[in-house]
Amino acid sequence: MLWKNKRESSNVEDRRGLSTRGVVGGGIGTVIVVLAIYLLGGDPSQILENVQTDNLQTPSTYQPTAEENELAKFVSVILAETEDVWTEIFRKKGSEYSYPKLVLYTGSVQSACGFSGAATGPFYCPGDFKLYIDLSFFDELKREFKAPGDFAMAYVIAHEVGHHVQTLLGINEKVMSLRSRLSEEEFNQYLVRLELQADFLAGVWAHYVQRMNVLEEGDLEEALNAASAVGDDRIQKIMQGYIVPESFTHGTSEQRKNWFYKGFKTGDLNEGDTFNTDNL
Repeated sequence: MLWKNKRESSNVEDRRGLSTRGVVGGGIGTVIVVLAIYLLGGDPSQILENVQTDNLQTPSTYQPTAEENELAKFVSVILAETEDVWTEIFRKKGSEYSYPKLVLYTGSVQSACGFSGAATGPFYCPGDFKLYIDLSFFDELKREFKAPGDFAMAYVIAHEVGHHVQTLLGINEKVMSLRSRLSEEEFNQYLVRLELQADFLAGVWAHYVQRMNVLEEGDLEEALNAASAVGDDRIQKIMQGYIVPESFTHGTSEQRKNWFYKGFKTGDLNEGDTFNTDNL
């Protein structure tokens, strides 16, 4: 991806080097947090609402490497690209796109959705309209998930921005309102559709980025590989050796890849209704 010397977003909040200490409680909520370690791109309010924390942020001796600072610059550029694309898409729909903030942190962080460690992975919190990313995740994406490449990382960011778009459109609120009325298994099916739609929206963003002539050969394959790598079926198979479809919250590898690709090919928001289709 041709990203260097492009505009960086002014909506990046750098909390690297701040140490957040929290006391976590809430019983079963903490178990759910542990399970969420292996899932990418979720809404932490879905897993942290039963977790209570007392936290204190203090300076640490953290010194970012030149490589980490370069990665932080990359993240800022990608966020700026999402701002440009979604501003234009919302404008065409006759509405205004409200920018999210992106928080860089190391180790652990406190958001409006609760206390979270880096192992949770990147997430979006609708409570404060912020994306949270520990840059070490991108090394994990490459090593553990076997999904290297700059556009694989861009997909991760675009997916989280997709959750912000869902929040602005009122979709996230509608899904969350179903939690108390459904069984866990039934509600999980809605979470899968929410996540697959975020993958679709990431693909829509990639569609417009492609038209800007910044994608290089192999970039699309990197994003598709990353989407496939974080499917529930693949992660469960690796972590526990077997698959439990009823517990899926993000979708299978094939579904995640297919919905991203559909967004990429069409660039049409009307094609991304994951809630009213039998063909996920």
